Amino acid sequence: MKKGDATRREIIQKAAPIFNQKGYEGASLSELMRATGLEKGGIYRHFESKEQLAAEAFDYAWKTAMEQRLAGAEEIENSVDRLKQIVRNFRERREGLVPGGCPLLNTAIDSDDGNLILRAKAKRALRELLDRIEGIVTTGQAQGEIRRSVNAKELATLVVSTLEGSLMMRRLQKNDEPLALACRHIEEYLEEKVRD
Repeated sequence: MKKGDATRREIIQKAAPIFNQKGYEGASLSELMRATGLEKGGIYRHFESKEQLAAEAFDYAWKTAMEQRLAGAEEIENSVDRLKQIVRNFRERREGLVPGGCPLLNTAIDSDDGNLILRAKAKRALRELLDRIEGIVTTGQAQGEIRRSVNAKELATLVVSTLEGSLMMRRLQKNDEPLALACRHIEEYLEEKVRD
């Protein structure tokens, strides 16, 4: 890897927690300079704008989050158990994430009224997560593990909106009960209404 590429990657890794915790507007250039140890010109030698850096920092944070959410799920043969592993990962695998919580939730809220590039990134990330869950459901239906009557798109939407909503409540209430309740409910639903 070239030195410039390594520096660029390091800037992204150091900027990601700032954007994830403070949002695009809240992330000041002086904070980014402190975190990276670079002057303004050093940052802008690698990125055309703060917006480009924020977009790439989101990509990094999202990739990290997806790796944690899907960890171990692909090795599980049964589709319902694979979905349950994703739910467990959502609840239990908090270490290793970019500080600040879920980058999808943070960026979706932060970019809702303004930053079109970050909003598009958040929409693509949401679609990626929904598609991944839908794919597990349709595979499970083809293998006779998930009831044919289950609508894959609706189930994916139910799972993601319940988990992401519980994160918002967890953050506001400053306790883990909403997340634990949401995960328990989804796991029970998967057993009672989804498993064939």
